Amino acid sequence: MLLSTSLFALAASLSTSYAQVYQGFNYGSTNTDGSPVTQSYFQSLFTTAQNLVGTSGFTRARLYTTIQAGTVNAPIEAIPAAIATKTSLLLGLWASAGQTNIDNEIVALKSAINQYGTAFTDLITGISVGSEDLYRISPTGVINKSGIGAQPADIVNYIGQVRTAIQGTLASSKPVGHVDTWTAWVNGSNNAVISASDFIGMNAFPYFQNTMANSVENGNATFFDAYDATLAVVGSKP
Repeated sequence: MLLSTSLFALAASLSTSYAQVYQGFNYGSTNTDGSPVTQSYFQSLFTTAQNLVGTSGFTRARLYTTIQAGTVNAPIEAIPAAIATKTSLLLGLWASAGQTNIDNEIVALKSAINQYGTAFTDLITGISVGSEDLYRISPTGVINKSGIGAQPADIVNYIGQVRTAIQGTLASSKPVGHVDTWTAWVNGSNNAVISASDFIGMNAFPYFQNTMANSVENGNATFFDAYDATLAVVGSKP
């Protein structure tokens, strides 16, 4: 199973080459003013993460989309920045904007594979189809005005489309899965997404679990309660 917070850890996979913890950060496609993040800025961010004082191993990045902000379906400029800095990527395809957007995400992904070849695909640790889409349609997500989400059947469909799209490409062996909140994974109505995924990504944020004992002192226990609950439903799924 994969874990994700504002830092993330890739904690398992389908082969021994992924049987390790990958440390990194999540990166959006736009700046706080809505402007696109450019290759040079992605590169600066990745380099900064790799050289954080007193740490080591922050050489991975998680993305939420494969599309460069401000374009219809051009590959995100985080990809050449990752190649330049040897930053591994947990790719993301945004799945809460309907079929047309998924089509564009797939175009961007395949374009990047064709353009950059193994320099890109060797850096891919996994492909996440969506992020918290199931949470956003849950009662808690609706109450918190989390935005538009996607139904489980849609996520399953999109995962299948991505698998089909990468067949016969240099990325054909990469695991395809989904990232969502632990509360989404323990909701039985989402079991089809578990079955369809090569890996499970779990987001857990004790700070926001305000119906539970979530003080700083309890943060570690609250996080692992969520982890254990998720593990109980996904079983041996990475």
